[in-house]
Amino acid sequence: MRAIRTAATLALVASTSLAVTACSSSDPLSTASSDTDSEAPSSITIGSADFAESQLIAQIYSLGLQKAGVEVDEKFNIGSREVYMQALQDGSIDLVPEYSGSLLTFLDKSASASDTQSVLDQLGSVLPDGFSLLDAAPAEDRDAIAVTKKFADDNSVTSISDLLPLASSISLGGPSEWKERHDGLLGLQEVYGLQFKQFETLDAGGPLTLSALSGGQIQAGDMFTSDPSIEDNGLVALSDDKNLFPAANVVPVIRESAATDTVSQALNAISAKLTTEELVVMNRKVNAGDDITFVAQDWLDDQGL
Repeated sequence: MRAIRTAATLALVASTSLAVTACSSSDPLSTASSDTDSEAPSSITIGSADFAESQLIAQIYSLGLQKAGVEVDEKFNIGSREVYMQALQDGSIDLVPEYSGSLLTFLDKSASASDTQSVLDQLGSVLPDGFSLLDAAPAEDRDAIAVTKKFADDNSVTSISDLLPLASSISLGGPSEWKERHDGLLGLQEVYGLQFKQFETLDAGGPLTLSALSGGQIQAGDMFTSDPSIEDNGLVALSDDKNLFPAANVVPVIRESAATDTVSQALNAISAKLTTEELVVMNRKVNAGDDITFVAQDWLDDQGL
């Protein structure tokens, strides 16, 4: 689910995606064939969620695959998980960067895994037929409940549990889909017993949430752990002391029919190099207005990819 959702960046990425062509002419709904293990150049359609970090990672995938000789069609900025997972299911896209724990709770609301490997194991068992996970990256981007430092200091708040005596008098901000997600309002109520005075529908850790926190419209907001805005704006990410938000490693979710050796090897090499620290650095550059394609290409060059 993650970071730095600026309107300017969304527009930039949307325009960039129009420049890349050559979508596969084969039936995207077909099952895996003997071509899956072929080293021959292939074609793949990459999607992304409607926030900048997802588009950044998708752009890294796209450039890395093109370097490996794979024809790529970019369909970035599709929407929330509810929308782009449907696009995977109906064959509109073949590949999307995902976050392991967030996808797990989306597919299985009763999932109990929280650590990295358990989450990946459980996620692999609940993926729809015809899809698979490639190697997960060390990079992680969990949801976090953030507050201002003043609010944290004034109320001696360091963990989500500390909000219990305060929740009925404060407002929480987050994306609209949080109303229905277990890793959102439902889980905050069920796991932590939190009933907030009001839920403000904003964006997913983006400028609206940041502005509402800074201006006092909300006292707590959904942010993400790879978002440099937390540190850069002096916010405090509260400890998830009851593990509502599971490990959320970046992982490619791909149609099995598109997972050729060439594609798999290129994406696994990218995942092996992508760390949380580097993701924060790249997010900060995008947040400052750097071209998302240039940021992605610079990182690939630095990694020898």
